[in-house]
Amino acid sequence: MLASGRFGLRHAMLTSLAAAAAAFLSLAPGAAAQLASDPMQSAGVRPELLKQVGIDQKLNQTIPLNLTFRDENGQTVQLAQFFGHKPVILTLVYYNCPMLCTQVLNGVESGLKELQTDIGKQFEVVTVSIDPTESHVLAKVKQEMYVGMYGRPDAAQGWHFLTGDEPQIKQLADAVGFRYAYDPDTKQFAHASAIMLLTPEGKISRYFYGIQYPSRDLRLGLVEASEGKIGTPVDQVLLFCYHYDPATGKYGLLISRVIQAGGALTVLILGIAMLILFRGEHYALPQRKA
Repeated sequence: MLASGRFGLRHAMLTSLAAAAAAFLSLAPGAAAQLASDPMQSAGVRPELLKQVGIDQKLNQTIPLNLTFRDENGQTVQLAQFFGHKPVILTLVYYNCPMLCTQVLNGVESGLKELQTDIGKQFEVVTVSIDPTESHVLAKVKQEMYVGMYGRPDAAQGWHFLTGDEPQIKQLADAVGFRYAYDPDTKQFAHASAIMLLTPEGKISRYFYGIQYPSRDLRLGLVEASEGKIGTPVDQVLLFCYHYDPATGKYGLLISRVIQAGGALTVLILGIAMLILFRGEHYALPQRKA
């Protein structure tokens, strides 16, 4: 009776472990499918204006570096001046934006502040207004505010706030796939929230969506955009473990490795459970009388 009870208990334990393992493995493909979903697609019906808004990824394409803008001091500058030696984080916003643009810039500043690398030393940040009516005076105010929040020396030489004319703005936006639209009723621009990482040669390397940019994503993106010129051996290990998914605009743990690790763990758990079961059965057998 006691042996039967032990067997029933171990059998129930083995069944539960097997069920848990099966559940883990069945959830993994679902997680992979979720990672592959496009965050820019919406299940609902978009208003007519928003149908013109979105991000068309143009990875590995080179932006026109000959475009000219005005910097925060009102001086005419060419995009090429900010490229050549360091990777560049590009943000397209407008400075009088009542909400989303501020959140994007706050997210950039917050994420970059957590990095050990510095704006202007290991990389540049170029912020361009999509509103052709905005002046360099407003750009200067924005630069002073965000450089002050960032709080590191010489950041003003690395974070550039530009304004420009509509043809140049449109060319740059088209080059990076940033689609926006002006709403005359509200006198505001409708646009997506994303930032772009570019190589020192001006080639689009990564897109990051949303208004929060985790320091890990920024760190790995800058290492890749710099073609390995910045970063540490730890970064190379992280790049091996994490993979950039263009659909989500994030770095995630490689799901295939998760599945492999989960499979190995499942086999180990089942092996231990079977060993316990068989050992229990052995000790539960009645001893023969001499």
